[in-house]
Amino acid sequence: MKSSEVARPRIGVPVRLSSSDTPDARVGEANQLFTFIVDLLREAGAQPVLLTPVSADSAGRLAAEMQMLDGVLLPGGGDINPRLYGQDPEDSLYDVNQEQDHLDMDVARATIDAGLPLLGICRGHQLLNVLYGGTLTQDMAPTSVNHSGLDPHDPAASEWSWHDVRLTPGSKAAALYGSPGGSTVKVASGHHQAVARVGEGLAVTAIAADGTVEALEDPSRWVASVQWHPEVSQLADSERLVPFTSFVEVCRHPIQARPGGVQ
Repeated sequence: MKSSEVARPRIGVPVRLSSSDTPDARVGEANQLFTFIVDLLREAGAQPVLLTPVSADSAGRLAAEMQMLDGVLLPGGGDINPRLYGQDPEDSLYDVNQEQDHLDMDVARATIDAGLPLLGICRGHQLLNVLYGGTLTQDMAPTSVNHSGLDPHDPAASEWSWHDVRLTPGSKAAALYGSPGGSTVKVASGHHQAVARVGEGLAVTAIAADGTVEALEDPSRWVASVQWHPEVSQLADSERLVPFTSFVEVCRHPIQARPGGVQ
């Protein structure tokens, strides 16, 4: 019996590999958000499956794991190595982890190859854009919208910035929030990087008031991503659960996805 036929869809989540035992508070915060995501998937009716790094001599293991899953969620975390999108690293980068990049990229490719639903959050949003051949702005210049949530007078402090994003009608992002007709949603933002050139084959499905790309999707399969953090604890429990419940329901019916790889 396929796992999609049982009560709890199995949703893979690649683990975070950087230790919280670091002076940079953002690493510990990202690890805490990872825990929130796993808990919310479970509360939404899924069985989270933690995905760990695969060595080169056992790469077939990842493909085999995909056969046991109904979907995958790519969580947030540190910055992606800019060399993966053809740029030299800038001084603004934090927590660049080559092993994490390999794990997340390998999981994303294997998920798409298997035709499984895939949802990216924050770093996961940026990673999908890079996977599709897009680029990132390594450090955003100030705009009319505060995206980082950071206090410029205390870089170690981290608080969320709250701002509106406009969801495209009929998009996967809108469906996650139960608004297929499109709507404006207030979201928790905490990022200093953003999508620059959109990857080939991806459509922009949400933007902020300053034009920042806030959501992407592959119209040909169930692959989507959001730049914001729907899992933050400052939201009411019912609000936090909505997009995760929607994604779990997508994973219950994986026929909505279409097999095929990304070059």
